[in-house]
Amino acid sequence: MNSSSTTRRRLAALAASASVTALVLALGACASGGSGSGGGAPGTGDKPYVALVSKGFQHQFWQAVKQGADDAAAELDVEVTFEGPETETEVEKQLTMLQTALDKSPDAIGYAALDSEASIPMMTDAVSRGIPVIAFDSGVDSDAPVTTVSTDNLAASAEAAKHMAELVGSGKIAIVGHDQTSQTGQQRVEGFTQYIEENAPDIEIVDTQYAAGDQLKSADAAKAIMQAHPDLKGIYGTNEGSAIGVVKAVQESGRSGELTVIGFDSGTAQTDAIRDGLMAGAITQDPIKMGYETVKAAVAAINGEEVEPVIDSGFYWYDETNIDDPEIAAVLYE
Repeated sequence: MNSSSTTRRRLAALAASASVTALVLALGACASGGSGSGGGAPGTGDKPYVALVSKGFQHQFWQAVKQGADDAAAELDVEVTFEGPETETEVEKQLTMLQTALDKSPDAIGYAALDSEASIPMMTDAVSRGIPVIAFDSGVDSDAPVTTVSTDNLAASAEAAKHMAELVGSGKIAIVGHDQTSQTGQQRVEGFTQYIEENAPDIEIVDTQYAAGDQLKSADAAKAIMQAHPDLKGIYGTNEGSAIGVVKAVQESGRSGELTVIGFDSGTAQTDAIRDGLMAGAITQDPIKMGYETVKAAVAAINGEEVEPVIDSGFYWYDETNIDDPEIAAVLYE
């Protein structure tokens, strides 16, 4: 996979073993009914066409990923479309979007999987048709993607845990996660939990709830945890919606300043919460770089060039002490 010849051999091998399952056929049959947000006209011109299917379109994070993809498209002179379901719980709708994108026969496809296993038949189908697959944000349990462009979520969530441990010292904490099906959702809980278990023996994670990255559901989950554990000292929210939901829950429960809230991602609501002292800090990714590198890798794959199997798009811890530093400000998305 580190050379064009290796890539071609792997594509051929996967193509030989590809079996288009009933799921693909079923989704293909209904693909014409798929709709998305942020999409554009499919590739009909002379430029290479890269179709990107994201996890969603509602968070500012995805808008920043799209900005990076658009920047790369302009620089590399390719056509890009970008779409995703309205919420990050709509796995079947995302699969329909993926099938619709494949039906347009793009030169390459980028995919941020809501479910790391459900798309495997379509990934295999894409390879069998000679369409390079670029996974971004969250990988899939398959060798089909020529590369995965993502944050090292295990390391990033461990960094969040390190700051939580430093701030609370000891006692009970909890996690509000965004999902259990994507690798992103799994690894952001796993990395955090593993760090606490190995490095903070006086801290106990008393509950982990999942609320689909929805602010209202995350707020409800955080309130329920606080009610069950009145002596709770901190809560970690694993994405933008989860973190803001936790902040709202703490505010509405009248416990601002009592609990340490740590988040993941950025966005206006999170940066405001940090400036207002409602959130201790958060991990920010570099979504613009993620979108840029996804399209760049897609173009390289189209041209048969070498592509690294994993492209780390990076992460940063930010809080009130460094939120205005130029290096941090450059990767915060509003």
